[in-house]
Amino acid sequence: MDNAIRKFKVAQDQRPIALGDLIHQHVRAAVEQAVQEELAVVLGVGLYERSEARCGHRNGTKTRTLTGPTGPLELTLPRAALFTSSGPREWASKLVPRYQRRCAEVNEAIAGAYLAGANTRRIKGALRPLLKAAPLSKSAVSRVVGTLRSAWETWTKRSLAELDVAYVYLDAIALRVRTGGKVASVPVLAAVAVLADGQKQLVALELCGSESYEAWKGFLDDLVERGLKAPLLCVVDGNAGLRRALSLVWGKTPVQRCCVHKLRNLVRKAPEHAREEIADDFHRIVYAASEAAARQAYGAFTTKWKSRCPGVVRSLDEAGDELLTMYRFPKQQWKTIRTTNVIERLNGEFRRRVKTQGSLPSEDSALILLFSLVASGQIKLRKLDGYRQLAAVINAQLRKAA
Repeated sequence: MDNAIRKFKVAQDQRPIALGDLIHQHVRAAVEQAVQEELAVVLGVGLYERSEARCGHRNGTKTRTLTGPTGPLELTLPRAALFTSSGPREWASKLVPRYQRRCAEVNEAIAGAYLAGANTRRIKGALRPLLKAAPLSKSAVSRVVGTLRSAWETWTKRSLAELDVAYVYLDAIALRVRTGGKVASVPVLAAVAVLADGQKQLVALELCGSESYEAWKGFLDDLVERGLKAPLLCVVDGNAGLRRALSLVWGKTPVQRCCVHKLRNLVRKAPEHAREEIADDFHRIVYAASEAAARQAYGAFTTKWKSRCPGVVRSLDEAGDELLTMYRFPKQQWKTIRTTNVIERLNGEFRRRVKTQGSLPSEDSALILLFSLVASGQIKLRKLDGYRQLAAVINAQLRKAA
C-alpha cells in the first residue's frame, strides 16, 4: 500500500505543468525583475553593487498581490529608502504603484463588462477565468467604473473648433433616473455631428428638466462657445422650443424635419380607419423620386384630406417645406437625413443596455453610462449614406458663400 502511495505521489510530481500556469510563473518573474531594474536605475547601483554615487539603499522586500491578465500574482518586491535633503524617503515603484491591486487591462475588462450590462455578480462570473481567486467587491467595481467619470468630464469640456462639421442631428432621449428620491423620466438633449468624411460623432449630451426653448437655446449656445461651426444642415424633430432656438443660433442653416416624428403626429390626429391611408399618402411625399414629385404629392395630400381630416393637414402644414429640405441634397443621402433615427438608435441601444436595471441611480450616472457606451465602441455610429457626395455639398456651399 505504501509503495502504491509513493508511486502516486511521484506521478503527481511529474505531471506536466499546464501552459497557463507556466505563463503565469513567467509573468510573475518578469514583473519582479522589471521592478528590480527600475529600482537599480533610481539608486544608481545594481543589487550588491557599491558606489559612492548611490542615491539610496535597499531595505528588504515586501509581498504584494497584483491581479493581472493571467490571474493574481504573488509578488516579492524590493523596498528602498532614497536620500533627500530632508532625510530618507521611502521609494515607490511606478511600474507597480502603491495600493494598486489590479492591472489596467483587468480594470478595462471590468468596465467593459459593466458597460455590456453586467452587475457585480455577473462581472465576477464573466471574469472568473481572469480573476481566479482574486477578490472583487461591489465597492471595487464602483471605483473602477468611477474612472469613466474623468473621461466624461474631459469630453464635456473639450473644444469642438477642430471638427469639420457638415450636418448636425438634434433630438432628445428620455432616460429613467432616480432623482429627489423618486424615479422619473427626464430628457437628455443630444447632438450628433456628421463630419466631412461622413463619420458620425456624438458631440454633446445634456440632461435638462424639459425640452423647453431655454433648454435648447442653452444647449446650442454651449456648442457655439466650444467652437462648433454652423452646419450645412440640421435634422431635428418637431419640438417648438428647439426650432425657435435654432432660428436664433443658426438662423441661416436649412432644417430638415424628421419624417418619422411628423408621421406620428399625423396618425395621432387621424381617425383609426384612415390612419393607414394617411401614412401611405405621407410616404409618397417623403419617398418621392424628386422634389417636384414630392411637392405634387404634398398638394395631393392637402387636397384629399383638408375636409376629411383638417387637423392632419394643419399638422402637415406646420412642418411645410422643412419636410422637403432633403431634396436639395444628394439623393444617396436622403435615407439618412430624412429622420433623426441616429439619435433614436442611441436611445434604443441604451434602453437595451439598462433594461434589467429599471432606472439609473443618479442623473450623472445615466449621462456617463450613455457617453461611455459610445466612446467604448459598444454603440457604433456608422457613416452617413452617400458620404462620398459630401465634398460636393461642402464645395457648393463655399462657392455660394463666396
